[in-house]
Amino acid sequence: MSYSEMAQLELMNALNSINSEAELNEFKDLVARYFAAKAQKAIDALWDEGVIDEETIEQWGTEHMRTPYRYASHRS
Repeated sequence: MSYSEMAQLELMNALNSINSEAELNEFKDLVARYFAAKAQKAIDALWDEGVIDEETIEQWGTEHMRTPYRYASHRS
C-alpha cells in the first residue's frame, strides 16, 4: 500500500468521526493550517538559500497570474 493510499484511509477514518458542521469546519481549518505551515517552511527554505528575496516577493504582489478564460470557445 502506498503512502497516498494510507493517507486516504487515515483521512476517511478521521472524516467518519465528524458529526456536525462545527466539527467539519474545525477539521477543514486544521488541514488548511497544516498545508499553510508546509508552504511557509518551503518559502523560508527558498529565502535561506537565496532563491527568493524581498524583490521577488514584491514582484509576486504585482503579478497577474490568473488563467485567462476562453468564453467564446465554450459558448454554443
